[in-house]
Amino acid sequence: MPQMTPAPHARQLTRITLCVSALTLSLSALATDERGPAPTLAALQANGPFAIATATIAKPDGYGSGTVYFPRDTSQGRFGLVVMAPGFLAVPGYYQWLAERVASHGFVVVNIGTKTIFDVPDARGREMAAALKQVVALAALPDTPFGSATDTSRRALMGHSAGGGGTLTATRDDPTLKAAIPMTPASTSSDFSGITVPTLILACEKDAIAPNKTFSAKYYATLNPGTERAYLEIASADHLCPLDMAKDSVNNTVGQSVISWLKRFVDGDRRYAPFLTGAALPTYAKVDVHIAP
Repeated sequence: MPQMTPAPHARQLTRITLCVSALTLSLSALATDERGPAPTLAALQANGPFAIATATIAKPDGYGSGTVYFPRDTSQGRFGLVVMAPGFLAVPGYYQWLAERVASHGFVVVNIGTKTIFDVPDARGREMAAALKQVVALAALPDTPFGSATDTSRRALMGHSAGGGGTLTATRDDPTLKAAIPMTPASTSSDFSGITVPTLILACEKDAIAPNKTFSAKYYATLNPGTERAYLEIASADHLCPLDMAKDSVNNTVGQSVISWLKRFVDGDRRYAPFLTGAALPTYAKVDVHIAP
């Protein structure tokens, strides 16, 4: 029997159908990135819509300790994974408020402790990488409490001070990450041009421990121009701005900045991009943002 060739109009209809199907799939995928209600500044400066649970890493492998904060409700899908490290001389309890707040906006957050409070930034970076590796493995086990909530393909790092320096070095070494947030970072390295991951450097205007001119701003200046990046400097705040002892107004600005960056790049939720520009937000002393809208 001779092979039949579709008429031109039939081929055109087929192409249109395929395009519509592809668009439908694309829109469907985009919709899954938008979890929770549309963001507002007030919502970003408070705990989010997801009730959270906690779990402890029983045997940390390559780091000191780990507590996991994760959403209880997985009806909207799994959530991106964030590992957070403390600063020099600091302990995880100082950052519990931030771990809880970020988790309540739809993330699985691992608040780690280092092997010793004296660990240097590069060591903290290695510990963050070790924690990320172990938690990814644990999430695949059927009896892990946070396993069903965790999307291990969407991973991010954040840390404060020496933990911020560790965030920079660990991010430079792992281009598969979706986002990085070094907060008032301090590092023994000075060139981070090799980072390809979207990176927010969160600085504080009155930082006398790691002055911005020689730390945060200097690191930011080395980031590759082709990398999506931002420098946000919180007005009138000091080096301890991410700790629970900071003023509520400062903590709220830290939370708003961190959550917006994670939502934009870990979730791919573009609704959060306007909250990173600094427009009409007097809580930032300096703003430099280079991201796609």
